[in-house]
Amino acid sequence: MPSVLITGASRGIGRAAALAFAQAGWDLLLLSRSEAALQALSSEIASLGRRVRFQACDLADPAAIAPAVEQLLSHGQHPSVLINNAGAAYTGDLLAMPLERWQWLLQLNLTSVFQLCSAVVPSMRGAGGLVINVSSHAARNAFPSWGAYCTTKAALASFTRCLAEEERANGIRACTLTLGAVDSSLWDSPTVDSSFDRRAMLPLEQASAALLHLAEQPATQVIEDLTLMPAVGAF
Repeated sequence: MPSVLITGASRGIGRAAALAFAQAGWDLLLLSRSEAALQALSSEIASLGRRVRFQACDLADPAAIAPAVEQLLSHGQHPSVLINNAGAAYTGDLLAMPLERWQWLLQLNLTSVFQLCSAVVPSMRGAGGLVINVSSHAARNAFPSWGAYCTTKAALASFTRCLAEEERANGIRACTLTLGAVDSSLWDSPTVDSSFDRRAMLPLEQASAALLHLAEQPATQVIEDLTLMPAVGAF
């Protein structure tokens, strides 16, 4: 059976995606910070008859990622799809942003993706695989108070294109899911100050369905980027 590794799997888009993939017959490998939340989600997935393994890992800690991935894959289950979904946001003027917050956001939204790909993609070579990086329309636009977030997502989009070119000969595809505002737990983060009307945002189920759609493309093709926006447009 196909297997997918999802980061940020304990809540929001990651949790919705894990359940959608399980219902579609996929086996799961899950990474997130909260071991308790991962345990609860894994029990729910197991009740659907799917194999599932999880590993708690704080992707904000660069030293924790390689050991966590090694432990997650140590039982011989290797993913054919890697979904880099974990991320964070920060609102505030760019030049007033503390350096440690800047470095924290870069680590979560960009460097951890590089680290996950470095740890997982080599095992996909030969058999073929797909990397899906969850991006944002902020990668293509400039929003006041969201400059750091825009920067990380623009860099992630470029990283994905470069990865696709470098790994094409190894049978690895890479793409982005570019999302407009999604009604997720991101808006509840202490680093985000926003008063948007969340009722008009994309529901989690639509974002997770888009991820499943990308993952289920035949190996002979790739949707290089799928952009999904609320009907009301950008917030």
